[in-house]
Amino acid sequence: MARFATGKNSYGISDRSGFRYRLRDMRREWNGSLVGPDEYESKHPQLDPPRHITDAEAIRDARPDRTEPAVERILVKNSFTSGSSGSAVITVREVSHGRTSGDVVLFKKVKGFDGFVSSTLETSSGYTITVIDSDSYSFTANAGAATVGGQRGGGENATVGELPAANIAVLRMAFTISVAAVTTDATTFDSSSVTLDSSAKTFDEA
Repeated sequence: MARFATGKNSYGISDRSGFRYRLRDMRREWNGSLVGPDEYESKHPQLDPPRHITDAEAIRDARPDRTEPAVERILVKNSFTSGSSGSAVITVREVSHGRTSGDVVLFKKVKGFDGFVSSTLETSSGYTITVIDSDSYSFTANAGAATVGGQRGGGENATVGELPAANIAVLRMAFTISVAAVTTDATTFDSSSVTLDSSAKTFDEA
């Protein structure tokens, strides 16, 4: 193993200033430089910041709150009331419905009454409602009209739910026509059969 002399009479040249110092008095800095005792500088704390351990954030078996998905609600017996005779407006009683005008609802398991058949009331496209109060709202049936008027019906098992937003978007796209994009010489149509082309934004008379 190598051995070194004591160097008690040796001198060294400072790595910083070039001055001569007794070698035994010189001090080594954190970066390896050998300097005189009057030149020595300790390592600045900012060059070696303390280690910070990140706090754990994930929780085992967490049960966070969530927005409940819309579900079908069971209506009370005979919740539907027809309007006046010959009217297609129907009023629905749904206690504390929490709905707003413009919502689209879908009815199921509804029995026909007062001139309205089940297939009309249960249309897959749903109905846009107009809120009357916190417990009732109305809609206009797309077919049929009240025979007597002011009659209650719908049966005991009728349910109501919101039409999924994706379905509403598809229906709106299918029936939206840009007037600026329509290219036709005809100003009126005398046929009841009209084909809509949502991609070209045009319509053609059959």
